[in-house]
Amino acid sequence: MRVLLVDDHPVFREGMAAVLAGLPDVELVGEAGDGATALRLALELRPDVIVMDLHMPDLNGVETTREVTAALPDVAVLALTMLEGDASVAAAVRAGARGYLLKGSGRAEIAAALSAVAAGAAYFGRGVALSGLTAPSTRPKVGHPAFPGLTERELEVLALVAQGLSNAAIAARLHLSDKTVRNYVSTVLSKLDVRDRAAAVALARDHGIAG
Repeated sequence: MRVLLVDDHPVFREGMAAVLAGLPDVELVGEAGDGATALRLALELRPDVIVMDLHMPDLNGVETTREVTAALPDVAVLALTMLEGDASVAAAVRAGARGYLLKGSGRAEIAAALSAVAAGAAYFGRGVALSGLTAPSTRPKVGHPAFPGLTERELEVLALVAQGLSNAAIAARLHLSDKTVRNYVSTVLSKLDVRDRAAAVALARDHGIAG
């Protein structure tokens, strides 16, 4: 099992790397201290599992998970969090993470989680409530008949644009960077074949997407 470790705290990363390197059938193929490096290494190394810290500056773990799972759907992401009741864990699962662990988890639980997500199963560690969520592979994909070319995330962005939210507000709502939201908006406008946000809003409202 080839594993990429992502965490912005060097001391924790060093300790987790030692645990991973000591597990049977696990090869630690790389380490990253930020989301951008994680994405680059994921594309380069194609690991089986990425152990992903959720709270990093700039490109956070939720957004990095979304980017990785979109580009490499066969790579399993296992989210790491320090806090019980962390809302970012639910966002990470919605972004494509197959499971999560608390940072205080022991060696046996880490091994079990890696084995589960590498095999395509979900692994939900103790201490973090994910009310109403299921594994990404079992969640139904919700589309819109008027916009079959838009992904679920693009429809979500369109709905928020139709509500009058700015890119910054959308970024905060969806745990994305401003740049990523700008890219989504540009893609939506292109797919809808409209020139600006106002035209997209009008089209969305014409088809029942709340504004």
